[in-house]
Formats: sequence, C-alpha cells, structure tokens
Amino acid sequence: MLSLHSVCTYYGKVQALKGVSLHVGEGELVALIGANGAGKTTVLNTVSGITPAARGMVTFDGQDITAWPPDKIVQAGISQVPEGRQVFGPLSVADNLRLGGYVRRGEKGKEVEADLERMETLFPILRERWRERAQILSGGEQQMLVIARALMACPRLLLLDEPSMGLAPLVVREIFRKIAELRDQGTTILLVEQNARAALRVADRGYVMETGKVILQGTAEELLGNKEVQRAYLGKEYAKIWE
Repeated sequence: MLSLHSVCTYYGKVQALKGVSLHVGEGELVALIGANGAGKTTVLNTVSGITPAARGMVTFDGQDITAWPPDKIVQAGISQVPEGRQVFGPLSVADNLRLGGYVRRGEKGKEVEADLERMETLFPILRERWRERAQILSGGEQQMLVIARALMACPRLLLLDEPSMGLAPLVVREIFRKIAELRDQGTTILLVEQNARAALRVADRGYVMETGKVILQGTAEELLGNKEVQRAYLGKEYAKIWE
C-alpha cells in the first residue's frame, strides 16, 4: 500500500532522512522504532506531505504522491495522528471529531453521523465527554480523541506518531489495545513509537531507525529476539538475558 524508495528529506541544510526505504502492506501494522531524533517523525511528515522529500519517491497504492500537498494526500486516504495530541482545545469532543471528517463534506450527513456513532462505540470514554471542551480531557482521553478524529476521514492508512508519549503505563496499555483492535478491524497502520516493546508486541513487522537511516528490519518477533535491539531499545530486563 505504501512504499518509500531511497527518500531523502531536509530541514533547511540539515539532512533528516538519508535514503530511507520501507513498505507497508495492506492490513499490516508496521512499527518504526528508534531513539529520539532518529528521523521517525520525519518519515511520517514526508509521507503526509508536511515535509516533502527532496529526493526519492513515496508511493501510495502505486501512485507517486511525493509532490502532493497534504490536503490531497488526506483525500487519497492517509491520515496522521500527530505527536503531542494537538486537540482543538476550545472545541467540544464532538466538534473535534466533525472537523476530522471535513474532507468528507460532500457526503451525506447521515454517513458522517454514523461514523460519529462508531467512534463512540470504539472509544466509550468519548461518549461520556461528548459536549466537554477537548482541553479539559486527560492526556489519555485526548490521545483517544485525536485517533478518533483521524479515523473520521475514513483513512485506508493511519499514521500514528508516539501515541504513548507522556501517558501513564495503564493508559498506554489501553491505547495499544485500541491500536491492535483497529488493525484487527482492517485498518493499515504505520506506528512511530519510542516504546519499542509496546510497539513490537502489537506490530506485524518493524523497522529500526538510527540517524536518518533504516538499520534493521524484520518481523516483530525477529526484532524482539534481536540481541542488539534488546540492548538498545527493550530495557535492562531483556539485556540481562544476554549477559
């Protein structure tokens, strides 16, 4: 569904991506892991057209979308959930969700309303907060809201950027349970996450990035069993196995 071919992206004169190649198949949940500053978010922003590639190619369903503007990319079926949640604070939960469906404004109102009901079912906590301003929600509730908001565009590919950031462990567990549920329902997902263990537990495959390059790839099981991945990204309890 999605392919990056030798993609190079810059911020001014600083090269953030150095020939990145990866792919995401339809129905897959693919994790992109690595240290802070490795280039993971830049991959998502390049796919979304926010930070266009200087060289290389991004294809979606066989179409070259490298030079497409962000709004056209959303209309094509790619939605991104940004790092740091970024809710529309003064607006209600319901209005945040309706804004997520803005690209569907030509559709019948009943179809959008039906998806609003689906979001209530998928994220029951949002039903309880339906008329409340998004800025007063907890961090976990805001994260569920921005995922639901992205889903309102009916994407075929969902890009998730650090969904566990700043959340308590129990909330992180619930967020990843929802992500796995979305994959099981057929949503294709590219997940960027510093919490490598949580990401690989729900992923089908994964890529490891370092200083703007992909340095490892494999199935989630292979990466979880990789000695270097364990030492660098999975914590001391994994490293002890090899000592």
